[in-house]
Amino acid sequence: MVRTVLIANRGEIALRVLRTCRELGLRTVAVYSTDDRDSAVVRQADAAVHIGPGPAARSYLNIPAVIEAARLAKADAVHPGYGFLSENPDFAEVCESEGLTFVGPPAHVMEKLGDKAVARDLMVSAGLPLLPGSRTSLDRAEEARAFADSIGYPVIIKAAAGGGGRGMRVVSHAEEFLRAYTETRAGAQAVFGDGRVYVERYLPSARHVEIQVLLDRYGNGVHMGARDCSVQRRHQKLVEETPAPALPADLLAEMGQAALRGVASVGYVGAGTVEFLVDPGRAYYFMEVNCRLQVEHPVTELVTGVDLVAEQLAIAAGEKLGITQDSLAMRGAALECRINAEDPERDFAPTPGLIEECHLPAGPFVRVDSHVFAGYRVPARYDSLLAKLVVWAPDREGALRRMRAALAEVRLAGPGLATTVPFLRRVLDDRRFQTATHDASLVAQLMADQ
Repeated sequence: MVRTVLIANRGEIALRVLRTCRELGLRTVAVYSTDDRDSAVVRQADAAVHIGPGPAARSYLNIPAVIEAARLAKADAVHPGYGFLSENPDFAEVCESEGLTFVGPPAHVMEKLGDKAVARDLMVSAGLPLLPGSRTSLDRAEEARAFADSIGYPVIIKAAAGGGGRGMRVVSHAEEFLRAYTETRAGAQAVFGDGRVYVERYLPSARHVEIQVLLDRYGNGVHMGARDCSVQRRHQKLVEETPAPALPADLLAEMGQAALRGVASVGYVGAGTVEFLVDPGRAYYFMEVNCRLQVEHPVTELVTGVDLVAEQLAIAAGEKLGITQDSLAMRGAALECRINAEDPERDFAPTPGLIEECHLPAGPFVRVDSHVFAGYRVPARYDSLLAKLVVWAPDREGALRRMRAALAEVRLAGPGLATTVPFLRRVLDDRRFQTATHDASLVAQLMADQ
């Protein structure tokens, strides 16, 4: 039985997890770096433990420090949020060895799916369609170049240990390949501590569509609809919505079944997301599995009425899944915009600094997940996400109207602070987005139109 949850994260996701724990009557423990000592989650948690200085490697990624914090605070469970240690199988294994309930999939499953090349093989065995690509990592430059030549350009080079849109490069011409390969390997080694990469065909006009899944340890599982995450800059998402617009219901149901079949085949337990690419002909291809809660999970919560964090905690505590596929009802449409401290006029460069004015929207069917306030200093060391603005309406057209109105209420100002709000308005006003004829190249097209 879980009584005290240590939240091994920061920012809005730490607050998000804390709020569900509070509703469930669970005691919460925050961890914080020196940079985050005045954060909202530290103020609201039942206990808070300092785990190190600002650099993430010495605090939020420091496994011994997090485990010691759990021991000191007498926690019996650890929720990793997303990012940082959330998909680190070593961390999950250490939690288990220390008698802590890790709120996520088993370490051995995470290890398999965290290696993108291994995950591709596993999903092929489960019958999921894949783009042409290498079945193993390609560790020699000439071998990788020859493989890319054989499947045809454009290709994308991906870090085997990558995630969150990082560790990948698109190569359009053969003469660009060797340099991109070298840079991707070096970057993967620096960021993930693992320089292995693989290569697959790149679809320049694809939609990015993902399926939320929930599975318990007793063989029960559900897929919870499709999210479209095609509005991205540098392979990192800016706008997400559900249901995925302009795609047939039977196709989305087929993708949901494939996603559930794929993760069930490897013994997955907990909340996860299976990501796909959908080409203009509506063929779909497996990309990867995210073994954690996604940033965009609120849109699924709004259309299903299911608290995904509560489900994670119940599954981790050994309870059976209380939802069946037949009982799951999805109503209306939900849209999420990520408000980041970034300047779209400077290629989305981060803009850390003091927030002097902070007004975030409210109103019917408007949800804001945020950790910022007037007087909050946006740190330079961490992710630039300030708030997730999420709306629900009976249909997509109504959700677009509600989101425009909500974005108009946002006031975030301070010396040197720029946000993605003006660019998000451009996305919502773009005809391609409004008609759901856009794809993952939309942001690049809008930047080129400036």
